[in-house]
Amino acid sequence: MAELELTDERREQLAALLDSEQRLRAEFPKVLEYLDMAPRLPGTGDSRADRAFDLRFVHYMTGGRSVSENPYWDIVAPSVSKYKGRRLVDGGNAQGSARLAFSQMILQSVYAYAIPAPETIKWISDFCESRPIVELGAGRGYWANQLSRLGLTIDAYEVEPPDTTENISFPRAAGQVDVWHSVRSLGEFHLDDRAGHVLFLCWPPGWGNTMASSALSAFEQAGGDRLVYVGEPKGGKTGDEAFFDALSEDWTLESVDSSFVSWWNLADVAQGWCRR
Repeated sequence: MAELELTDERREQLAALLDSEQRLRAEFPKVLEYLDMAPRLPGTGDSRADRAFDLRFVHYMTGGRSVSENPYWDIVAPSVSKYKGRRLVDGGNAQGSARLAFSQMILQSVYAYAIPAPETIKWISDFCESRPIVELGAGRGYWANQLSRLGLTIDAYEVEPPDTTENISFPRAAGQVDVWHSVRSLGEFHLDDRAGHVLFLCWPPGWGNTMASSALSAFEQAGGDRLVYVGEPKGGKTGDEAFFDALSEDWTLESVDSSFVSWWNLADVAQGWCRR
């Protein structure tokens, strides 16, 4: 695992920040929360890897876009292992760790539930074949930002845009970006002219919430015929039964991203579907 290379200036900046709990509490409360709790939790068994993760966490969470346009990926990438054909953020331990799980909770709240590895962003671009994208349930627009940076046109919508409303899944906090891409209210969304678009659903809510099946049904009625789904299989934490039933009945699985990266304790995948 390559060590994170920091300039002397950046090391001095981080040292000064970490030396002041008051500054951390005011400027980066989520970083302070992690640094306060992480040492109390069991790690992966590789103390050097755990320390390296901590450094990346602090560096990218406090550095802003001046140090990375995809900080989520840069934090977790060196902790990816291959296990049973899947690429997983497990820190080199197939069982992960409580410490890693705590960082997961924070990173998902700050950025996105699913991890946008560069290979997956490229896979989505290839599957879309230059078509514009409409994303429903976009959260902070983190995935939309990554896709936009690759040159794709994407409109993102969320029931509770984090920059204008209170969103319990993506709460506001000092030192973090509210939205990474323009995210409009779902109430402004209309499917009338979206037939040529690709529908993108990234971790649509599960547990009986019908958002995924409702979005898919409306998309079908508008003439839409291509879907990118990032989430868990039927019976998992994302999507509702009607959504998966509709896919089985009316859609064909055309592509699966073999390079998709998941947290070790999740079963999410990236799939490309075409309507029959």
